[in-house]
Amino acid sequence: MTVTPLRLLIADDHTVVRAGLRALLEGEPDFTVVAEVGSGDEAVRIAVGLRPDVVLMDLRFGNAEHGIDGVEAVRMLTAELPGTAVVMLTSYSGHADVVRALQAGARGYVLKAGLPEELFRAVREAATGGIGLASEVVGHLVGRVVTPPLELSEREKEVIRLMADGHSNRSIAQSLFLSEATVKTHLVRVYRKLGVDNRAAAVSEAVRRGLLELT
Repeated sequence: MTVTPLRLLIADDHTVVRAGLRALLEGEPDFTVVAEVGSGDEAVRIAVGLRPDVVLMDLRFGNAEHGIDGVEAVRMLTAELPGTAVVMLTSYSGHADVVRALQAGARGYVLKAGLPEELFRAVREAATGGIGLASEVVGHLVGRVVTPPLELSEREKEVIRLMADGHSNRSIAQSLFLSEATVKTHLVRVYRKLGVDNRAAAVSEAVRRGLLELT
């Protein structure tokens, strides 16, 4: 019996990545790539015309300052084309990124560094109404669920955001009109809440828990 291939659109701002994905996907008998584009804006425009079964969408486009990012493109596509599934294909596996994409309407989330089989499975599951997630992404989500909820005060969040941007204690103090001693007190509390003992670990753990999003 002849199977009608799933029609796919690839949206990524790197030409080499798009070429590699096309070759990989078209090696599967039930996939055919109908178009490839380099921006979120193009993805929406071309998808509305072609109505593919699945769009493979990068999360962050390097040219996003002149257009929409992957999450906004997903939001627009799911509103315009409810019959088209969107699978995020990205290098970012942080909890906050995954949640943003799924809340926007994405039906899958796969890492570029992952196995091809995970990509194929996610595309097929998304096309049939399921949710296709890479195993690493599932691990992040499960870890988030089983980790006890953590609350940082607004001031503690401001301190850790500035710390993540590379500010010293003195610079943080100047930016927030605090004394250095007060900044150190906030950092001690942040370290204790996050269960870490240094700046790098604090930033990493805050990102993992979805308390901080790096740009």
